[in-house]
Amino acid sequence: MTKKVILTILVLTCLVSINVFALNGLIEGEDGTLTKVEDSKYMGDTLWVLVAAFLVFFMQAGFAMVESGFTRAKNAVNILMKNLMDFSMGSIAYWAIGFAIMFGAGNAFMGTSGWFVPSEELSAGAAASSSVFSSLEWSSVPTYAAWLFQLVFAATAATIVSGAMAERTQFKSYLIYSVFITGLIYPVVGHWIWGGGWLSSLGMSDFAGSTVVHSTGGWLALTGAIVLGPRLGKYDGEGKPRPIAGHNLPLAALGVFILWLGWFGFNPGSQMGADALDISKIAVTTNIAAAAGAITAMITAWIMLGKPDAGMSLNGALAGLVTITAGCASVSPTSAAIMGAIGGIVVVLSVLLIENLRIDDPVGAISVHGTCGALGTLLLGFFDSSSGVFFGGGFSLLWAQFVGVVAVLAWCLVTGFILFYAIKAVTGLRVTQEQEQAGLDYEEHGASAYPDFNVSSIR
Repeated sequence: MTKKVILTILVLTCLVSINVFALNGLIEGEDGTLTKVEDSKYMGDTLWVLVAAFLVFFMQAGFAMVESGFTRAKNAVNILMKNLMDFSMGSIAYWAIGFAIMFGAGNAFMGTSGWFVPSEELSAGAAASSSVFSSLEWSSVPTYAAWLFQLVFAATAATIVSGAMAERTQFKSYLIYSVFITGLIYPVVGHWIWGGGWLSSLGMSDFAGSTVVHSTGGWLALTGAIVLGPRLGKYDGEGKPRPIAGHNLPLAALGVFILWLGWFGFNPGSQMGADALDISKIAVTTNIAAAAGAITAMITAWIMLGKPDAGMSLNGALAGLVTITAGCASVSPTSAAIMGAIGGIVVVLSVLLIENLRIDDPVGAISVHGTCGALGTLLLGFFDSSSGVFFGGGFSLLWAQFVGVVAVLAWCLVTGFILFYAIKAVTGLRVTQEQEQAGLDYEEHGASAYPDFNVSSIR
């Protein structure tokens, strides 16, 4: 028997086994009995949600590349360590309390049950419709799969903050606020909108998290940047901003492409099921908005700055992605192009405004995620194919969107300022002037990302 024949037999055996497994899968119910459900759909939905979660997890690498590329070489190790540890510490915090606060049964403000994701809750859908996670009963995937998918969203919100606070934050302080963001501040917002809370009851719509994830991270980044103050040398004696170039634009570009790829898990994965037509449409609207955002950001920067700025164009793609995230499932591709294009224009204007307000954001995180997250949430009130103002739906959705944006902004500003001022008072938040000049890599970690190169300690 030839190797080719043996290989063919093995492949056919695997395919038959997978098919039999998918068609005969059983789900354990709350009473311990085995109940046959729509087996192939159950398996397909679970597999898709897990793959989408893996894609969103890979966005951590994208954020690490964007943030390190847009900052100076002497702080690259610090950026990488922060991205590693906010996911690691966030995983524990979100497992222990975050998921329960976000999706557990409770009240309109927060969940109050389901701590440590109890193992008896095996299904987030039909098999657990009366469980502490009943807010997830619309999805058939296991609770553990739902937890993993939501975890990578929580980690994204925390990572957004690190970019705006780069190059001057104490590492131990970063670890502290990462836990509070993933364990408490972000889950409360998530409960309001996704966990059956008061904004959900009001009718607010945010399919994949323009506000839940991105605005939450962006507004917390705003508070952190304000409390920290600008980097040394960012503003001259007259208060005018001076450019501090990032050390590796190709690295930042790689990060943006990784994030773009990860968004195909972020948005279509939020369907929480392998519904072919739905996830296909979501992928299309996601991509079109990103492309439109990159183009209009480039044009806007070209007009305002005299050059087609690469950094602004890269952030334009991210702005388009953030803007469409709230409405990716409920707008047409044409509407997605318009929304993404508006996001690309707004992000450039926002970056320049934030900079002129003497708020130092090295990577543009506040503008990309905070401003464009709010923008996308509001634009959905106009462009939703069934309930938007432009499609005969009246103003009820737009009003709910507006209330949601304002409520989340207020929550993040209040909790963010409390958190960062408390950390500043107890442990300190900013490194010393000498440490900042030398770079956080050696001062905080005793290492260098580029040991074979002479890295300036001044710039």
